[in-house]
Order: sequence, then structure tokens, then C-alpha cells
Amino acid sequence: MTETAPFPKLKRGLVAILRGLKASEAIAIGQALFDAGIEAIEVPLNSPQPFSSIARLVQVLPKTALVGAGTVLTAADVDSLHAAGGRLLVSPNIDAEVMGRAAHYGMVTMPGVFTPTEAFQAIRLGASALKFFPASVLGASGISAVRAVLPAQTLVGAVGGVSEKDFAGYKAVGVTVFGLGSSLFKPGMSVDDVSARAYAAVTAWDAVFGEA
Repeated sequence: MTETAPFPKLKRGLVAILRGLKASEAIAIGQALFDAGIEAIEVPLNSPQPFSSIARLVQVLPKTALVGAGTVLTAADVDSLHAAGGRLLVSPNIDAEVMGRAAHYGMVTMPGVFTPTEAFQAIRLGASALKFFPASVLGASGISAVRAVLPAQTLVGAVGGVSEKDFAGYKAVGVTVFGLGSSLFKPGMSVDDVSARAYAAVTAWDAVFGEA
């Protein structure tokens, strides 16, 4: 392929960000998240053995799961992500080389943007969705102001300091994808803890956006 894939139609626009995940716990944590109703999982590359975790998640979760990496900064990282079977590429920035390599593999891309200039660059480079980061700094009003000048069909996500308590406020300005990090997972949490938080996030999503 020579272009990035469109963002898939998930039951809920929730991406679990598992920063600090250990490969040995990837399967149990990933299964708990998927069972709770979260179909997209991102393992940031500054986690221990991230590509091993991604490969394990890809092997055990259904094909409908969207599994990939976050904090992807180089084309070599994209190659390793593809080798692990990951389809989702999330980055804190917008980089032409990274985006080009992701397009080569037909990945779903969600680069980080903060300004209109970055947003339009990401769109030009074929981003599947925009990751407004850190969303807690921009806030719903800031994202709304930038979104007003973007193409109407642009898929907008909020990541960074976001929890299920923020869904309604962001929905009002057109945000439909959320990356949930520390509100969902922190290193050392038990599977039961992660599962409980995942169910709470799904319940909150359904209350705001309607049940899947």
C-alpha cells in the first residue's frame, strides 16, 4: 500500500495507552481491556520491550482489535511495528518520514498536533486521525477553535490528561476519539484494577455517545 488506512469503525472511540506495560502482562491486560469493550490498544515505545508486547497482543486478540504503538519517532520504529503485526501508529508529533513509512505499510495513523499549522501538515501527509496533544492544555475550547478551520470530515482525537469525566465536554466540540492513559493504566496495576477502570470508561462512553 502507499497510503495510510482510514481510522476503523470501532464500537467506541477509545484507545487504551499502556505506557510502562511489561511484555509478561500484555496478554492479560489486553484481554481485560478488550473484554470490557475497548478495541484499540497503544503500547508506547518507551515501555519495556514494547514490540514484544505488541506482538503478543496481536496474536491473542481478535482481528477486529486495533493494536499498535505510541511515541513512534523514527522510520525504523515503523518497520519494527510492522514486523510485530501492529496496525496503529500514534506519535506525539508530525514527522514526514514516519508518516511516509506508515503509508507504505497501510497503517492507521494518529500523529500528535497542537496548532493549525501542524494539523494541516498532518492532513496533507495522510493522517487517519489527528491527536490533539496535550489536550488538557488546549481544552475543548482550544480544539474547537482549531477544528473550525479544518476539513469537516477530519477525525479529531483528544489525548493527554483526558479521562472519562471529560467525554461530554469534548463531544460538544466534535471530538470522537479519546486516548486514555493514566486514568486507565499505570505500571503495577493489577488486571482487576485495569478491568474496573476500563468498564468505567466504557460505561461513561455509552452514557455520552450511546451504547455500541
